Amino acid sequence: MNPSDIRAAAITLAARRLSGAQGPLLADAQAPQTLDDALAIQQAVSGLLNDAIGGWKCGLPADDKTVVAPIYATSIHGGHTAAPCPVWLRDGAVRVEPELAFVFDGGLPLRAEPYSEAEIRAAITRVHLALELIDSRYLPAPKSPFLQSLADGLVNQGLLLGPQVDRDAAFAAKRLELVLNQGEHEESLAGVHPAGDPLAPLYWLQGFLAARGEAILPGQVVITGSYAGVLTLAPDSEATLRYGELGQLSACFSGR
Repeated sequence: MNPSDIRAAAITLAARRLSGAQGPLLADAQAPQTLDDALAIQQAVSGLLNDAIGGWKCGLPADDKTVVAPIYATSIHGGHTAAPCPVWLRDGAVRVEPELAFVFDGGLPLRAEPYSEAEIRAAITRVHLALELIDSRYLPAPKSPFLQSLADGLVNQGLLLGPQVDRDAAFAAKRLELVLNQGEHEESLAGVHPAGDPLAPLYWLQGFLAARGEAILPGQVVITGSYAGVLTLAPDSEATLRYGELGQLSACFSGR
């Protein structure tokens, strides 16, 4: 893709992200054809939003798919506030994914020598229960091809940070028995981390960013995969989600 087509695609996606509108897939010259195209559009969107990158979502690469997208600072919400978390609603519902959020208060500065896994673990200062807030800038049908979804930030509209939990227990949380309650609804879910190890995608992310000349910056947060896919919640009603023995997150959402 040439720079003008990348910018045009980014303008479309950035405008939808800001307005909450959904629209058709990118077409013709603006549609990404390669991984590099999709990442270039994603980076151009970040440049247009005038918002800091407050963190990253990532997963282990598989089947030639690179799973990485920025989470913008103004879309990261703290679970300590009593105010409902603002989200774009679709069909009157909120879509979330239960995650663990790894916080790097001091960051991981770029350096010539690669970081070891032990050094990356040591740089994680806090771990929080979290809900990734899910939304697409495309219409529900047809289903977005992976490259179009990657260009758009992999259906991320933000992140809700819940309570801080024991760091070492979170590092070892390959499985979590989840219990969701909202109103009269209760649901138990056998949560499994998609990578098997919640830290494995994070190790990959650090190397991926470093190869692009980017660092994990001070205060950034990283999520590495949902323990139970996408959950659908009602707005304006408190929901609680227990993450096994790690703890419990409570949240309420309101439409933007």
